[in-house]
Amino acid sequence: MSKALIVIDIQEGLINLEPYARRQFIENTQKVIQHFRQHQDEVIFFRHSEGEGLLATETANWQIYHELQPYPEEKIVNKFYNSIFKETGLKEYLDSKGIDKLTFAGMQAEFCIDVSTKVAFEHGYQLELIGDAITTFDNDYLSAEQILSFYKEFIWDNRFAQVKNTEDILNSSN
Repeated sequence: MSKALIVIDIQEGLINLEPYARRQFIENTQKVIQHFRQHQDEVIFFRHSEGEGLLATETANWQIYHELQPYPEEKIVNKFYNSIFKETGLKEYLDSKGIDKLTFAGMQAEFCIDVSTKVAFEHGYQLELIGDAITTFDNDYLSAEQILSFYKEFIWDNRFAQVKNTEDILNSSN
């Protein structure tokens, strides 16, 4: 079984808006990225891209967050939709590499992480979500903590994916 870490939308502009548990989220993501690199598993970064606005393509806000700098050989994919699969060529790329297990870290739980999880499930990938390396923001109805708890406990875990934490990933045999 070949696997990849998918790092979704951890971009300067979003981190600057102070997502929930920002510091711990970044630290956990750094640890998991290093773990995948040490085991020579693929790390693929996604950037949400817009024609204008906060994440306008080629702006400082659009860049991958500086503390998570991709290595030159690591793939960076620009996406224009909530799904990492829509019009990105990701499925074809993963198939060409024989990758059938995906681990997700990133932003935002109720948007890109949720949609991408369900599409990956539909494509038959074995999925792990790193619950403490996924974040979001408060909205008008729920706190970020409530949103994360809802998705992790009632939507994703044991339905579409296995929700794990950073320590689970670091202690797993590759």
